[in-house]
Amino acid sequence: MRRTVAMLMAGGVGSRLGVLTRTRAKPAVPFGGYYRIIDFTLSNASHSGVSNLGVLTQYKPLSLMNHIGTGAAWDWVGRTRRVEILPPRTGEKDSDWYRGTADAVAQNLDFVRNLRPERVLILSGDHIYHMDYAELVQFHKERGSDLTIAMMYVPWEETRHYGIAVVDADGRILEWEEKPESARSNLASMGVYVFNADFLYYALSVRRGHDFGKDVVPWAVTHARVFAFPFAGYWRDVGTIRSYFEANRDLLPDRRRIDLEKWGVQTNWEEPGRKGDRPPTRYGSNARIRNSLISPGCVIEGEVVNSVLSPGVVVSPGAYVADSVVMHDTWIGPGAVVVNAIVDKNVIVGKDSEVGEPQSAELAESEQEGISGLVVVGKGARIPEKVRLRRDCTVYPWVQEDDFPARDVPPGSVILGSADQPGS
Repeated sequence: MRRTVAMLMAGGVGSRLGVLTRTRAKPAVPFGGYYRIIDFTLSNASHSGVSNLGVLTQYKPLSLMNHIGTGAAWDWVGRTRRVEILPPRTGEKDSDWYRGTADAVAQNLDFVRNLRPERVLILSGDHIYHMDYAELVQFHKERGSDLTIAMMYVPWEETRHYGIAVVDADGRILEWEEKPESARSNLASMGVYVFNADFLYYALSVRRGHDFGKDVVPWAVTHARVFAFPFAGYWRDVGTIRSYFEANRDLLPDRRRIDLEKWGVQTNWEEPGRKGDRPPTRYGSNARIRNSLISPGCVIEGEVVNSVLSPGVVVSPGAYVADSVVMHDTWIGPGAVVVNAIVDKNVIVGKDSEVGEPQSAELAESEQEGISGLVVVGKGARIPEKVRLRRDCTVYPWVQEDDFPARDVPPGSVILGSADQPGS
């Protein structure tokens, strides 16, 4: 790995995550209590022996940049290890921003060339998985490959979301389809690539288009040696509200498909505006907890079931939280009910309010575009007392109590704050 440089794509808007990415880039969205989505790729790279990492940021990068800091949390410090934030070479026009994954790397080839690598590892910062990239690089070297793509088999109904490959018996890619409507294979790209450095330079110089999957890979399949690296472990693209929710549930004891300790997931424990660690979680005499992940600094006076709570969440007496993800420093008032919901940071849920509804088994497994069955509450929102938010409602960040049009909010409603009103 000593001659391999990694470039981590972390500038995604993440529009399908809705209000969760109104205030931050998708890789910076909190996950699993104390972590952020990008921590999984950062930890993989650190444990795999990557010494030089460029992080390509673009959309609302501040929280992500603060989180990565010097890279010390992942041991990227010292004379031979470095992490560098690489924003777009922005000029006066929007066209100077990254127009795609390949364009993002092309804009930062000076960072790569200065390190004189033999290989370039391209990573995505918005997937939840555990991988040893050293095994991927070794596979690449053994095959004499110009480009190797980490791939795994997915359900056939999901193939339209991925780059799909047809391979021979040795794993060489013979055909490539980007997000096909009717796929010929269900072997899907994970968005992890290893290029020989010289081949990458050439491919970017002749490309027509701005993306690896859509433009560079199809060209490479017909002009070079391109192989598929088989991966059979846990991997989830948390690009939708439902997939993000289900990945959090994979942390819970009754499923435990993600093992944070075994995977060695690291994070930056420092939090803006706080000095020192969070105190231990405090449980009241009437607290009840079942099958949940509770982070430090929480205060639990009510009941929590099948849920993931980030640091500092307060569940007041008589409150009930079930099948939900609740982020940092949210206060859930006395008698309030939060069910099948994702609640962002610093939210206040008023006394005796109802956020979300129980779901049928069919709806709970739904992956339909735009339909999650969940209520999603944006950062800093204030939900009044005795309000009922039914399924599929969305509450924008910083919404205030006066922004709610009624006490009983119908399914699928969107509550906007004054700053988000049309024409404002």
